[in-house]
Amino acid sequence: MLGRVAVSALALAAASALWPLPATAAPSPSPAPSGSPGTAGARVAFTINDDRIHESSGLAASAAHPGVVYTHNDSGGTAQIFAVGPDGGVRAVLTLAGAKNRDWEAIAMGRDDQGRPAIFVADIGDNLGGAWPYVTVYRITEPEVLRSQTVEATAFRFTYSDGPRNAETLMIDPRTNRLYIASKLFSGALYQAPAKPSTSGFNKLSKIGGAPPLATDGAFAPDGRSFVIRTYFGARIYPMRPDGTPGDSHSIPLPQQEQGESVTFTPDGSSLLVGSEGDAQPVFQVPLTGADAVTGASPPPDPSGLATPPPGKDDHDKGRLRHTGGRRVALVLVLGIAALVGYGLVRRRR
Repeated sequence: MLGRVAVSALALAAASALWPLPATAAPSPSPAPSGSPGTAGARVAFTINDDRIHESSGLAASAAHPGVVYTHNDSGGTAQIFAVGPDGGVRAVLTLAGAKNRDWEAIAMGRDDQGRPAIFVADIGDNLGGAWPYVTVYRITEPEVLRSQTVEATAFRFTYSDGPRNAETLMIDPRTNRLYIASKLFSGALYQAPAKPSTSGFNKLSKIGGAPPLATDGAFAPDGRSFVIRTYFGARIYPMRPDGTPGDSHSIPLPQQEQGESVTFTPDGSSLLVGSEGDAQPVFQVPLTGADAVTGASPPPDPSGLATPPPGKDDHDKGRLRHTGGRRVALVLVLGIAALVGYGLVRRRR
């Protein structure tokens, strides 16, 4: 019964994503440099133009090297992090000794045990919907000198309080150094790690709230007062309450991308950087306004902790793909997910 319900929900999602566009909606074969409707001011910050990066699945702005962002490839690749400069070129390759890239899906900045800037990369993907009994997050101290090198990685293993699941979002609160993971698919949820995870045994991830369907990445704002979770279509901004739980959210539009998989805040908190899997993909800079922007010049947040959402419906993170190629990708994606969810459900019953 559960399998039929899950597949039915996926079929409905496929129908929504693939529903014929109105006659007035013109095809858009590639992202426009100025972004998409509702993303005023969005621009291409740089294009990742290194042949070694073809499935960029996460972004994190460096804490020690201005203008540098870190990224990595998706599943099955080498356990490497790429430091990308403002021109889109690779400045250094960090190889993680003792780590495996089973299905790396996210990267975030935090601190190590000595309080130094550290890079966390999350091996949390599970396309079989529960095939992996635990997931792993690796940590390395951010190098003071940016050069290609092999660095020893510290591994933290996690299990979910309500059973294995697929995830592509890792976030770290800069105030507490606490890790958060958002699960994917249509029953998205936000999970909190222990305040200080252990390197031995398994750390429990506890559910503390919801997450948008098909969440592909997320990041905390530099001041820790809010965080963003993106989907293939848009993003959702959440305030973080003093008790460490998310408040009411609102959605914001993002530029159209081939397969939107990554997001991070710029170091000053005034914009988002959003990226996509694929060869030679642009990374867009999306300006934030009002209380969404956390620069010193921005006004204080309103009492609810939220900025005024963009005009129109609060559904920018549920948008439709706007061109034929994208609809084909959506069909393959949704049908593939349906098959994998079905497999995972049957597997759990055995």
